[in-house]
Amino acid sequence: MSLAIVLSRAQVGVEAPAVTVETHLANGLPALTLVGLPEGAVRESKDRVRSAILNCRLDFPARRITLNLAPADLPKDGGRFDLAIALGLLAASGQLPTLALEGIECLGELALSGAIRPVQGVLPAALAAREAGHTLIVPAVNAEEACLASGLKVIAVSHLLELVSHLNGQTTIAPYQSNGLLLQTQPYPDLSEVQGQTAAKRALLVAAAGAHNLLFSGPPGTGKTLLASRLPGLLPPLDEREALEVAAILSVASHAPLTSWPQRPFRQPHHSASGPALVGGGSRPQPGEITLAHHGVLFLDELPEFDRRVLEVLREPLESGHIVISRARDRVRFPARFQLVAAMNPCPCGYHGEPTGRCRCSTDQIQRYRNKLSGPLLDRIDLHLTVAREATSLGAMPQTGETSASAAQIVCEARERQQQRQGCANAFLDLPALRQHCVLTPEDEAWLETACERLSLSLRAAHRLLKVARTLADLERVEAISRSHIAEALQYRPSSG
Repeated sequence: MSLAIVLSRAQVGVEAPAVTVETHLANGLPALTLVGLPEGAVRESKDRVRSAILNCRLDFPARRITLNLAPADLPKDGGRFDLAIALGLLAASGQLPTLALEGIECLGELALSGAIRPVQGVLPAALAAREAGHTLIVPAVNAEEACLASGLKVIAVSHLLELVSHLNGQTTIAPYQSNGLLLQTQPYPDLSEVQGQTAAKRALLVAAAGAHNLLFSGPPGTGKTLLASRLPGLLPPLDEREALEVAAILSVASHAPLTSWPQRPFRQPHHSASGPALVGGGSRPQPGEITLAHHGVLFLDELPEFDRRVLEVLREPLESGHIVISRARDRVRFPARFQLVAAMNPCPCGYHGEPTGRCRCSTDQIQRYRNKLSGPLLDRIDLHLTVAREATSLGAMPQTGETSASAAQIVCEARERQQQRQGCANAFLDLPALRQHCVLTPEDEAWLETACERLSLSLRAAHRLLKVARTLADLERVEAISRSHIAEALQYRPSSG
C-alpha cells in the first residue's frame, strides 16, 4: 500500500493536540516533501529518519515521498515526530502491516543509528492518548513518566528495530509496568524549627487554610524566608487531578526535573528575574515561574527589588489563575493558580523602626522604596504582617512549638469545610459566592464599612478582607462570621491612605 497514517501528538503549552502523519509514495524521481507547517527541527527529521532506516538494514523507499503533518495550520516543532514518520515510511513501503498501526500513537526522536531518544512533554500526550483510548509508544526513558496517566497502555522501546519486530509480530513487547520511582517525595521543612514568631506562624496558618496571599515585612534576619519555606508543608496534599497538572507542567519545562510531582511546588525566583522568566514567554512559549508554581507557592524575596514592570504582570494571573501569552502565530494559555508569599524590608537599609536606631534612611528614600510596589498589586495580597526581631540565642535551639503535621491537620479540616460549603478555597470565592457565604449582621456590616473608610480600603481589599474573616471562622469551626473575625482580618490589612 502506498499510503499510511500514523498518529502522534504535538506540544502547545501544556496541551497535546493530535497530529496525523500521512505518508504517500508515488512514482517519479526519488524525492521527499514534508508539509504541514513544520519548524526547523521537524524539517531536519527526514535526514535523521533516512539514516536511521538505512542503518537498521531496512529499505528506504526510492520513490517520490510526500509527508503531511495534519492539521496543516498547527505549528510543529521538535524531534517528537521522527518515530511516526519512520513508521509511516515503513508501512507505506510494505515493510510493516498498516493494521498494526491502528489505535496507537507514538512519540520519539530517532538517532542516526536507529536508537530512540527521549522527548519533552510526554505526560500531556499520555493523558490525551488515554482520553482517546489509544496505546502510546514512547522512548524507554519516558515510559515511567507516561505511566503517570493511570489506565494507559504504554509500550516502551529503545530502538527502531525492536519496534519493527514487535509490529511485524516477530516478537512481543509487554506493556510497561511502572516501578514507582516518580512517586517518591521529599519532606518539607518543619514549622517547629522556627523559633518564636507566634504572630507570623498564625498568619502562615491562616494563609494556608484559605489559600491567601501573604506579605512579610521586617528587618533582615527575622525569619521571613524561613517562615515562607514552611508554607508548602502546611497545605493539603495534591489530589490526583492537581498532581497530574503539576506533573504535566514539569514535563513540558525542559529545565524542571519530573521528580517531586506529587508535592506542591515551591518556587523562589531571584529578584533579577525578567518578565518572561516570571510569567513565561519566548519565541516558542515556555512556562514561567508562576506556572511552575501552579497549585503551590511562589515566594518573592526582596519584593521591592524586583522590577516594577515585572511585578505588574502578576496582577492578572493573581485574579484569573492563568496567563495567556500571545505571539504572532501562537496564543498559549498556561495555568497559574499559585499562592503568592512575598518578603520585604521596611526601608532600603532594612532597619527602619528598630529601637536601636540603626536606620539612616531619609523619609524620601523610604517613600521611594515603598513606592516600587503599586497599590493594585498590594491590594491583591490578603495578609500583610510585620515580622519583628526575636531574642537571639547562640546555643542549640531545640524544636519546640507546633509542628507542620499538627498545623497541616488544622488546615486540612478548614479546607474540607470550604470544599463542602462552596467547592473551593476561600481565596477563590467569586462575588456571588462571597455574598452567599460571607454574610454579616447589619451591625457588623456597618462597622466594617466604617473601618474600610477610615483605612481608605478599596472595594477589592474589602472583599479580600471578608474572605480572610471567612477563613478565620472556618479555623474556629463556626459558620457565622463574627466581629472578632473581622477585627483580626483588619489587623492583616494596612491602611491605603
